[in-house]
Amino acid sequence: MRILLIEDDTTLGAAVRDQIAADGRSVDWVTRLDAADDALRATSYDLILLDLMLPDGRGIGFLKALRLRGDVTPVIILTALDQVTDRIEGLNAGADDYLVKPFDLAELSARIGSVARRYCGNPNPIITHGPIDVDLAAHSVHRDGKPVQLTAREWALFEAFLARPGQLLSKAQLEEKLYEFGAEVESNTIEVHVSRLRKKLGAGIIETERGMGYRLGRP
Repeated sequence: MRILLIEDDTTLGAAVRDQIAADGRSVDWVTRLDAADDALRATSYDLILLDLMLPDGRGIGFLKALRLRGDVTPVIILTALDQVTDRIEGLNAGADDYLVKPFDLAELSARIGSVARRYCGNPNPIITHGPIDVDLAAHSVHRDGKPVQLTAREWALFEAFLARPGQLLSKAQLEEKLYEFGAEVESNTIEVHVSRLRKKLGAGIIETERGMGYRLGRP
């Protein structure tokens, strides 16, 4: 899951960035709306975290413009504006959730997961795939009833497959979901993570289409 964070408070932005990374998600952080617009035109994001008061404008106008051009990327507003009228304005502009500062970082993680699941068409955080049981909210995986420990990158990769069952995902698409702008990615990184997932969850958990990409295996 790749997230765009639009926040000009460097202390809060760093904390949110670190929280997202700890959850095994990729994040690009910008501090201005013009940089956010450039990022959105260059990259496909799974979710946007949007502050409302930024150096070059108001987030509400940015959000309205986003929706007017047909961009349906889910948006969670993060703001100190705590009046009911502010919340109504944000939600009516097209936001999917509204979180008032200061907030608990664990709550932010939960809200990101909840919005992402709704957009995938399955709000239930529990997924069963053959012998594999996954709790998306708790970031836990069990195989034949026994817990399986995944690294943050392994979890992010597996989550990408679970969100798109049956869909072929190219190596480039998977790298985009796992890594932020400027990250150094070795040529065999995805292959290594796929191999480790197969060892932990079963050889058939991920299928390979040679020269094309990978997809979630049949249950």
